[in-house]
Amino acid sequence: MSALRPEILALENNGIAKVAQSRIADPEIIPLWFGEGDIPTSQAVKDATKKALDDNLIYYSNTRGRADLRMRIKQYLDELYGLDIDYERITVPGSTMLAINIASQMALTTGSHGLVVSPAWPNISSAFAVTGAQVEHVRQRQIAGKWTLVLDDLLAAVRPNTRAIFVNSPCNPTGWMMQEAEQRELLKFCREREILLIADEVYHRTVFDQDAAPSFLNVAAFDDPVIVISGFSKAWAMTGWRVGWMVAPAMWAEQLAALSECFNTGAPTFIQIGAMAALEHGEPDVDKMVRQYAGGRDIVMEFLGQHSRIEIMRPEGAFYAFPRIKNAGSVLEFCERLADEEKVGVAPGYTFGPGNEEHFRICFALSHDRLREAMTRMVRFIDRWPSQ
Repeated sequence: MSALRPEILALENNGIAKVAQSRIADPEIIPLWFGEGDIPTSQAVKDATKKALDDNLIYYSNTRGRADLRMRIKQYLDELYGLDIDYERITVPGSTMLAINIASQMALTTGSHGLVVSPAWPNISSAFAVTGAQVEHVRQRQIAGKWTLVLDDLLAAVRPNTRAIFVNSPCNPTGWMMQEAEQRELLKFCREREILLIADEVYHRTVFDQDAAPSFLNVAAFDDPVIVISGFSKAWAMTGWRVGWMVAPAMWAEQLAALSECFNTGAPTFIQIGAMAALEHGEPDVDKMVRQYAGGRDIVMEFLGQHSRIEIMRPEGAFYAFPRIKNAGSVLEFCERLADEEKVGVAPGYTFGPGNEEHFRICFALSHDRLREAMTRMVRFIDRWPSQ
């Protein structure tokens, strides 16, 4: 008998960690396994944070986030989407992943059921599972050369005890992007069934043909059962800063304050100052990074798009490709040997949900010279990898 709950005992490192943990210190590795590039956080953000430390902004703040940061997030979202969001809907609890855990805890419990649109970042399934809920994946399909969510697949998987649905758009790892008409239909369904829709939009600025991806904020009423989650990690190159936000119905403000205090006692004060600087000065940096990511996507497609062993869909957003290697055998072994023999780190596809056992994920956010070298090594390795 264990002192731990069964849901906790069942947890294990995801496939990304299994490949990366023992190799992460190797200086020869070109890391395409994590969701970050090699552009550093902007100097304006770092300077504002340093000043905040010098000014002794090191004490507790509101558990839902500093008022000035929440107002600046409101202004940012209003300008980006043409909205007038109620400031009371915005919470800054800490990292985006923390926000996902809080949202999961708000709806799921033992005996309930949660749906995850997949392929999906493996930590999402873990966040759902630790609530005690049953977790089921609804996989995107590859149709007409692109990743697509067939909404009927998702709706058909809903059970009487389904309490939450998770959607990440633009999607890590496929680059799929949900369109407004689909968002409206799914939200209407969740409204009627009283299902919490958790919309992870952290890649909302990492799109290549428009300023931002379609957002549930544009289709949701103020009291709809949807929590839109985003943050600073991706668009502003702030992965290590661990700060994100939630937009939820204002009627849940007290619960969000209590949960934020329970989980994290609020985001670090000085980091919130840096986050404000990102919103105030960061648009040139966002544009620069999107241009780098667009070029990275082209490089990946150049190397893998016509390869006889590879099936790959061109991503619409985010900064990942999710190719399938035909007759690969163990994709975990493929990724481990690619790292050991060619010093290129990628993530095995099985960790992103069922049905992805022949896929692997590539992050193409790195500078183009490093990415080209990584792809050259990868193709060399694929060419000698035996069909099984």
